[in-house]
Amino acid sequence: MPEEQPKPLAGFEAGLDELEKVVRELESGDLTLEKALELFERGVALSEACRRQLEEAETRVEVLLKRDGKIQPEPFRPDNG
Repeated sequence: MPEEQPKPLAGFEAGLDELEKVVRELESGDLTLEKALELFERGVALSEACRRQLEEAETRVEVLLKRDGKIQPEPFRPDNG
């Protein structure tokens, strides 16, 4: 059986949604070993792609926070209220 190439992600949110579906399906426990391994591999690929997208976004935010010609990264602090 030829190995399938992972589907490209439409965006971070789409990747995260698909990753959540993969996790739910894996947690169902009603899978053959082969299907579970397939889903696990897809989940790992999705997780890595989402991580890369987050790192790229972080870099863009740091550039936007550029002050006095120097990048001064500031941690993102979401409102907790």
